[in-house]
Amino acid sequence: MEGSLTARDRVGLQDFVLLEAYTSESAFLENLRKRFHENLIYTYIGTLLVSVNPYKELGIYTKKQMDIYMGVNLFELPPHIYALADNVYRTMLTESNNHFILISGESGAGKTEASKKILQFYAVSCPSTKLMDNVRDRLLLSNPVLEAFGNAKTLKNDNSSRFGKYMDIQFDHVGGAVGGHILSYLLEKSRVVHQNHGERNFHIFYQLVEGGEEDLLRWLGLQRNCQQYSYLVQGECAKVSSINDKTDWKTVRKALTVIEFSESNVESLFAIIASVLHLGNVKFIADSRGYATLNSSPEIHWLSKLLGIPTQVIQVGLTHRKIAARSEEVLSPFTIDHAVYARDALAKAIYGRTFTWLVNMLNESLANKDSSRKTVIGLLDIYGFEVFNVNSFEQFCINYCNEKLQQLFIQLTLKSEQEEYEMEGIEWEPVPYFNNKIICDLVEEKFKGIIAVLDEECLRPGEATDMTFLEKLEEKMAGHPHFITHKLADQKTRKTLERGDFRLLHYAGEVTYCVDHVLTIFHLQVMRQSKNAIVQLCFPTTEPDSKKRPETVATQFKSSLVGLTEILMSKEPWYVRCIKPNEGKQPGSFDDVLVRHQVKYLGLMEHLRVRRAGFAYRRRYQIFLQRYKPLCPDTWPNWKGTAAEGVQCLVKHLGFKPDEYKMGRTKIFIRHPRTLFATEDAFEVCKHELATRIQAKYKGYRVKGHYMRQREAATTIETCWRGLKARRERQKRAWAVKVIKKFIKGFMTRNQPVSVDNSEYLDYVRQNYLTRLKESLPKTVLDQNTWLTPPPIMKEVSRLRMYLNSGLQIKGLTSSLFKGRKENYPHSVSRPFVDTRIKINVQTKVISFHAFPQYSVPVVKYDRNGFRPRFRQLIYTGTAAYLVEEAKIKQRVQFNQLKGVSVSNLSDNFFILHIQSEDIKQKGDLVLQCDHIFEALTKLCLVANKENCINVVQGSIKFDIQPGREGFVDFKSGQETMIYRAKNGHLMVV
Repeated sequence: MEGSLTARDRVGLQDFVLLEAYTSESAFLENLRKRFHENLIYTYIGTLLVSVNPYKELGIYTKKQMDIYMGVNLFELPPHIYALADNVYRTMLTESNNHFILISGESGAGKTEASKKILQFYAVSCPSTKLMDNVRDRLLLSNPVLEAFGNAKTLKNDNSSRFGKYMDIQFDHVGGAVGGHILSYLLEKSRVVHQNHGERNFHIFYQLVEGGEEDLLRWLGLQRNCQQYSYLVQGECAKVSSINDKTDWKTVRKALTVIEFSESNVESLFAIIASVLHLGNVKFIADSRGYATLNSSPEIHWLSKLLGIPTQVIQVGLTHRKIAARSEEVLSPFTIDHAVYARDALAKAIYGRTFTWLVNMLNESLANKDSSRKTVIGLLDIYGFEVFNVNSFEQFCINYCNEKLQQLFIQLTLKSEQEEYEMEGIEWEPVPYFNNKIICDLVEEKFKGIIAVLDEECLRPGEATDMTFLEKLEEKMAGHPHFITHKLADQKTRKTLERGDFRLLHYAGEVTYCVDHVLTIFHLQVMRQSKNAIVQLCFPTTEPDSKKRPETVATQFKSSLVGLTEILMSKEPWYVRCIKPNEGKQPGSFDDVLVRHQVKYLGLMEHLRVRRAGFAYRRRYQIFLQRYKPLCPDTWPNWKGTAAEGVQCLVKHLGFKPDEYKMGRTKIFIRHPRTLFATEDAFEVCKHELATRIQAKYKGYRVKGHYMRQREAATTIETCWRGLKARRERQKRAWAVKVIKKFIKGFMTRNQPVSVDNSEYLDYVRQNYLTRLKESLPKTVLDQNTWLTPPPIMKEVSRLRMYLNSGLQIKGLTSSLFKGRKENYPHSVSRPFVDTRIKINVQTKVISFHAFPQYSVPVVKYDRNGFRPRFRQLIYTGTAAYLVEEAKIKQRVQFNQLKGVSVSNLSDNFFILHIQSEDIKQKGDLVLQCDHIFEALTKLCLVANKENCINVVQGSIKFDIQPGREGFVDFKSGQETMIYRAKNGHLMVV
């Protein structure tokens, strides 16, 4: 809280107790307005929380926000409903006592939402087990059920609670929610039969009609149209844009399931709701004597079916009443007006008692079966004090309730303040405040109060009217300083209605409201005949009837308030005051007049005066010293003594005057906010200087730490490196000794067969020879004279060299012929050449008839006419080349007649042997294809001794089909290999 004081000019103060002008309403409103326009809707008055409805989503109720406020002191973080809820919960666990949170305010101020947020916070923050989760779900889902049956759309609020609710949440010793209990107060039953313009009946009626399943509506005799039911259209706003009745219906059905309402109970409950709608549509007809009669109608039929009461009994019950005549009771018929009134009274009684049954069922579901001691947090969501131009009897009761709670509120606040002062050993100074006991006595005093006069007037013989009641009040209350009527007041003395004044200038007379029971005695007897299980419980046969007069509504409400007061007096109080910023539900709009009106009626200024009567600010010594100790050199950075002594030293250094503060046993009390503001402003300045010093110290600490770490790391690295070098040196020396020993032993056994002793030495000899050979290699591989003489162990090198010489000579010739000239030459380099590539028997045939073959290879020969391929073998001898088919010589070419050989520069395997011939009868040139073309042509050059006969051609090669007749072979590149005769008669090779 103290940290926010520096921004107080912009966002106001988080606690009204710190207002300098705490008696000024204008200053109070200005602070509230500043915070509201900054979307800061929560402000404290001590531990009381003031909440202003923002009428928009602020994003401050997330799971993350809940986590932030869990386990945090009330004033450590900005004001929030979660902060209050958490402190109530932790105080309950720490002190093992009971607490209650009183939530009050006008309709539309956000009381119901505040209650929901507290329940949601406890649902998340409490320990979780299967049982506790079950109780938590029931607690949360009791809200939508109670809202459906007890809330309605009013002019001020689309979801206005039309009853007071007190809910006890029971916790076990570890803080788990294990049960709950609900008390309801003064349900607005009159709304069932009448709604003002712009208002609706209770939500459940519209939810059932709009969201109910088709089968359910058919069974209940309802139509999916709210305009068909008299009780739903009087306010002329059955549809509301902010309410989705269909979705809410699903929520209610789910809630009833989780809360474990039986299917029969649910059916009976909805049957009652439907019967109220049918009852509102009942129309009366006057007979010849002017009395009300009922014909058989669909409404009577459905009432009979849904309530389980005979049709004739319903007709008589709605049109007659029982009166005592001499020694017996007789039925007396109603007039039309009386019948309508009696019908509405019955509808209100049915709905009111059903609501009571519903609350009892919820309590059964929430009941904790464990008898061990529990601590309790109560939530009291109660209607606020309001004054209208015309105020109903229910509003009278509501305002009376608020006066009682205000009386309790002031008493408990004063008591809390006084106890804290006494506990801290500080003298208590009497606080001047308005004691509204005189107002409460005016209403509730026995034999003299307004309620006593109302009861007397209701129960006296004769006809009681509004005027007789008013005359009786004027007779008994004349001269009371807080009572006035039109008759007692003249125009000059009338003034604005103040909180605490029960002036009857504005209250509408409703004496008949308090005597509904006289008209419904016969109705009770009718309802007791019902077969509906819930109606049977709501109208028991043991209920007292006309033999004993029951209490009036006012007396019942007074008694319930006494019971509520006793409950609250046994618990520690916490307060949430809800304020409505404007009538139009507009975000960002702040109506000063409306807010000032609520501040007055909520008693906020009164509460502030009580809290500020002595000292504006109080904190525990440890907290105060921890925050402000930088302001004093003696307390910074660490104080060695007790916290109280440190605070005393601190305030002395700051120059606090004796009348500005008091030292309690555990807390310091500061009288004026200006003293705290000055301290906080000084701390704000000090923080910058302190931050600079801390930064300098921290930077020095970091640099020094970095240097120390680097020095330590360097020392470690040096130590490790020296050790590593020493170990490596030792290993090298050991290795060297071992190598030398092996070398000597190997040298001594060098001429012996290879063994373990000389194998490494011989390897060394070989390696040494190869190393020397690398440095003195001959200029050509084929050089026979400059090779180094190998050692005896490497005699095989000579044989290898001879083999290499012959092979490399042939490969060298191939390179000189084709390297850089034919595309597929590089692929042939790694392939070794051989002396033959055909079977032995073919060569034998040639040997036997001609000469010894020096090379042979398979080829494909293409005919000169038509280019038909034929498989042949090509064999070289010392004088000629033979084309053979299965050992049969097909053609012989003498090397002295070979003019040359043509090949293409592409990657094909074709070559053409050009043959010298002048005889026209001789065969022409040979067109051959060979997979080993480079080997075959190189061998041809060597065997025929014609190294310059190879001609590499680009494009086309011309050849002689026969002397005087030419042919062509065309070569080109392509993606696929193809050989075919082209249209021009050439052989095309792709």
